[in-house]
Amino acid sequence: MPRKVKRSNQWFIKVRGSYLPNSWQAWLLYVPYVTWLLMGIFFAAYSHEAVVARILITGTAWYAGAATMTWIAAKKS
Repeated sequence: MPRKVKRSNQWFIKVRGSYLPNSWQAWLLYVPYVTWLLMGIFFAAYSHEAVVARILITGTAWYAGAATMTWIAAKKS
């Protein structure tokens, strides 16, 4: 007799203090966030104008984005 697979409403799965996507809704949030993060790192690394100000502004935005994603993942896991 086959086992019944338990369906989960969890969008994210907690793994070692982090969260990984577990549903299409989570992937819909996760992919743009990671893309935004990587683009920010790329532009900050190759920017030659006002380096300190750019690092402070982008660093604050990255922290806010990470805190928001962690909060959503914690609520939806």
